[in-house]
Amino acid sequence: MSQKTMILTDPDTGRSLELPVRESTIGPPALEVSSLYREFGIFTYDPGFLSTASCTSRITYIDGEQGILRYRGYPIEELAAKTSFLEVAYLLLYGDLPSETQLTTFEDSISRHSMINESLKRFFDGFHYDAHPMAMLIGVVGSLSAFYHDHFESHENITQEQRELVAHRLIAKMPTIAAAAYKHNLGEPFIYPRRDLRYVANFLNMMFATPCERYRISPLAERAMNLLFILHADHEQNASTSTVRLAASSGANPYACIAAGITSLWGPAHGGANEEVLKMLGEIGTVDRIDQYIAKVKDKSFRLAGFGHRVYKNYDPRAKIIRDVCHRVLEELADGSNPQFELALRLEEIALKDEYFLERKLYPNVDFYSGIIYRALGIPINMFTAMFAIARTVGWVAHWIELTTDPEYRIGRPRQRYVGEPLRQIRPIRQR
Repeated sequence: MSQKTMILTDPDTGRSLELPVRESTIGPPALEVSSLYREFGIFTYDPGFLSTASCTSRITYIDGEQGILRYRGYPIEELAAKTSFLEVAYLLLYGDLPSETQLTTFEDSISRHSMINESLKRFFDGFHYDAHPMAMLIGVVGSLSAFYHDHFESHENITQEQRELVAHRLIAKMPTIAAAAYKHNLGEPFIYPRRDLRYVANFLNMMFATPCERYRISPLAERAMNLLFILHADHEQNASTSTVRLAASSGANPYACIAAGITSLWGPAHGGANEEVLKMLGEIGTVDRIDQYIAKVKDKSFRLAGFGHRVYKNYDPRAKIIRDVCHRVLEELADGSNPQFELALRLEEIALKDEYFLERKLYPNVDFYSGIIYRALGIPINMFTAMFAIARTVGWVAHWIELTTDPEYRIGRPRQRYVGEPLRQIRPIRQR
């Protein structure tokens, strides 16, 4: 069967160019425009790359109109109900869910790599006591490139085993680094990882245990965090994932590439969105002030954080999954008299009933519920984005592997539409 093409015609010259249409397994096809500049001398212009496919990928599929999210073909609803975070991590890295033996081997590898070099403990001492945890993550993860720099001078020299080792190290060490950043803020001693605990339980223990007191891990807290990590593991070509891929396209050290992804994630429009939810709740203050803020939303003088989504034009499928767990966490683990939680639930109730929100599909998204859950679990607001980074590391390394093994990969080099000054002449300084 012949390949579908689209014809672009220059109205000035009448010259035509046939552009191939690249089909997708599912979802919209992509018009290949790589010959456009060479043949016509023009670029495509797409601010924010909202209509541009920058790569081909087999990892994650999103249909924002239908509210669909799938990892390697598996619906997020099934993965959330039937798997653990490390099973999902294996799926994203290797393309399929693990057997029992494969999962045991993978879990053992992640556990063995969860320690960080003792020199990194002294690295934390260089940060001020109230440094933002994300700033520490960027610095410490970037510094891993100084510890593991062999064989990374070019992608061609890296073996599959070495790529897997990079992935396992990063997935294993990110919780340890994030917990150490939290302990540094508190001025408490770091807690070493324990090989007898599962991935999420180990992280909770490193966060909340102290040398003089054991920490009792709540099964509900572990389940809620495991679920959030699954939901945040990957989300296609978002800002931070695209950053990792662009950095990796230059052949940069993989740990530096992930540090670049963390930097992009830090933005309030990306990974910091759940922080904004708690700030919004703090601004509204109490339930009796909701009506005046809803009125401000309707006259567009106030924006509700955690409602609606840039990608999902329907309900965020991740929000449907986490909503029930959010309510259970609030019932069982949180202080029921906390006015902020009461406020959040009242806002949710309004958004699910008010015609203004329903018509515009401004439903609560995953950031709305994740922020509330993390707060109920005792995690401070400045750690919210670090939690996101732990989960998203899996997606980042999966995309790093995919890009560096793609035979069509080349260094990223977006073009621009220049609107500055044309050619100018320098006048003598006395004449300026």
